[in-house]
Amino acid sequence: MTTRARPEDWYRVRRKGDDVTLIDEPFIQEFYRCNVWHVRGRDRDMLVDSGMGVVSLRKWVPLVTERALTAVASHTHFDHIGCHHEFDDRCVHRLEAEILADPTRAATLADPCVTDGIFDTLPPLPYASASYEVKSAPATRLLEDGDMVDLGDRHFEVIHTPGHSPGGIALWEAATGILFSGDIVYDGPLIEDIYHSDAADYHRSMVRLHDLPVRVVHGGHFPSYDGARHRQIIRAWLDEKERA
Repeated sequence: MTTRARPEDWYRVRRKGDDVTLIDEPFIQEFYRCNVWHVRGRDRDMLVDSGMGVVSLRKWVPLVTERALTAVASHTHFDHIGCHHEFDDRCVHRLEAEILADPTRAATLADPCVTDGIFDTLPPLPYASASYEVKSAPATRLLEDGDMVDLGDRHFEVIHTPGHSPGGIALWEAATGILFSGDIVYDGPLIEDIYHSDAADYHRSMVRLHDLPVRVVHGGHFPSYDGARHRQIIRAWLDEKERA
């Protein structure tokens, strides 16, 4: 008999300071487990990414329904946009708007990545890996480099960080030194060789992020880290590329 998680157990919610809360899916293996970031603002909240979508985020995590909320996609791979359709205000970089609106298994990397093997415990029925797909969630706002996501008392600058994917973005709050980095950089194995990755773009994005005066980085995967670790990760990556 296959063990399946209960929907009420699917999400884990942990407060991280600065009115930032980490929501994740602990039954997904760490490499594939997306960090979903909830940010509290004065006038509205922000959600950075939304997980796989195998269990409703709005139904099982009350935090995301408490106030008006803007759901931002750092990029459009399956593990980051699965629940975006549950929110009325949806933002994505214009280069990946087509995928958010028409998230095919190939375009989102669900094919070939989604198999039963990425789970330690399977999602509740009726989930089946063979038929998993992300639901369409057309953007209500298209983002460009330099745009701001305004929460009233908090303002996050959009930094276009192509390389992992064409429309990848990071979100930078200069007032606090917080960077939501998506999948361009985090403290784990970086993915540079998927179908729409670009090596030259990746290098330019890493150079751009290296000197950003970050205090804390909340990545798309793996634990958060401080500014010193941020520069160490990027410097080691750049040195490896420049030696090659």
